[in-house]
Amino acid sequence: MFGTIGWPEIILILVVILLIFGARKLPEAGKALGKGIREFKKALKGIEEDIEEPGEEKEENKSDETQKKKGKRK
Repeated sequence: MFGTIGWPEIILILVVILLIFGARKLPEAGKALGKGIREFKKALKGIEEDIEEPGEEKEENKSDETQKKKGKRK
Protein backbone atom coordinates (compact mmCIF):
# COMPACT_ATOMS: atom_id res chain seq x y z
CA MET A 1 0.00 0.00 0.00
CA PHE A 2 2.78 2.47 0.92
CA GLY A 3 5.42 1.05 -1.44
CA THR A 4 6.78 3.40 -4.05
CA ILE A 5 5.97 6.96 -4.97
CA GLY A 6 4.60 7.31 -8.49
CA TRP A 7 4.32 10.28 -10.83
CA PRO A 8 0.89 11.37 -9.59
CA GLU A 9 2.20 11.59 -6.01
CA ILE A 10 5.28 13.56 -7.10
CA ILE A 11 3.12 16.02 -9.05
CA LEU A 12 0.83 16.43 -6.03
CA ILE A 13 3.82 17.15 -3.77
CA LEU A 14 5.17 19.74 -6.23
CA VAL A 15 1.77 21.46 -6.44
CA VAL A 16 1.55 21.63 -2.65
CA ILE A 17 5.07 23.10 -2.47
CA LEU A 18 4.13 25.65 -5.14
CA LEU A 19 1.04 26.66 -3.15
CA ILE A 20 2.99 26.98 0.10
CA PHE A 21 6.00 28.93 -1.17
CA GLY A 22 4.60 30.67 -4.23
CA ALA A 23 6.11 30.94 -7.68
CA ARG A 24 8.48 33.80 -6.77
CA LYS A 25 10.12 32.03 -3.83
CA LEU A 26 10.78 28.68 -5.55
CA PRO A 27 13.87 29.81 -7.55
CA GLU A 28 15.33 31.39 -4.42
CA ALA A 29 14.66 28.25 -2.40
CA GLY A 30 16.22 26.06 -5.11
CA LYS A 31 19.28 28.29 -5.28
CA ALA A 32 19.71 28.21 -1.50
CA LEU A 33 19.28 24.43 -1.45
CA GLY A 34 21.90 23.98 -4.19
CA LYS A 35 24.32 26.27 -2.38
CA GLY A 36 23.82 24.31 0.84
CA ILE A 37 24.46 20.99 -0.90
CA ARG A 38 27.65 22.39 -2.52
CA GLU A 39 28.93 23.63 0.84
CA PHE A 40 28.17 20.25 2.44
CA LYS A 41 30.05 18.36 -0.28
CA LYS A 42 32.99 20.76 0.00
CA ALA A 43 33.17 20.27 3.76
CA LEU A 44 32.86 16.50 3.38
CA LYS A 45 35.69 16.46 0.85
CA GLY A 46 37.86 18.51 3.23
CA ILE A 47 37.23 16.04 6.04
CA GLU A 48 38.10 13.10 3.76
CA GLU A 49 41.38 14.79 2.81
CA ASP A 50 42.20 15.41 6.47
CA ILE A 51 41.59 11.76 7.26
CA GLU A 52 43.78 10.56 4.37
CA GLU A 53 46.72 12.88 5.13
CA PRO A 54 47.62 11.46 8.56
CA GLY A 55 47.59 7.95 7.09
CA GLU A 56 50.09 9.01 4.44
CA GLU A 57 52.31 10.62 7.06
CA LYS A 58 52.36 7.42 9.08
CA GLU A 59 53.54 5.45 6.07
CA GLU A 60 56.29 8.01 5.41
CA ASN A 61 57.37 7.93 9.05
CA LYS A 62 57.52 4.13 8.99
CA SER A 63 59.73 4.15 5.91
CA ASP A 64 62.03 6.75 7.53
CA GLU A 65 62.28 4.67 10.70
CA THR A 66 63.00 1.56 8.66
CA GLN A 67 65.80 3.33 6.81
CA LYS A 68 67.28 4.58 10.10
CA LYS A 69 67.25 1.06 11.54
CA LYS A 70 68.93 -0.32 8.43
CA GLY A 71 71.60 2.36 8.72
CA LYS A 72 72.31 1.42 12.35
CA ARG A 73 72.68 -2.30 11.50
CA LYS A 74 75.42 -1.67 8.95
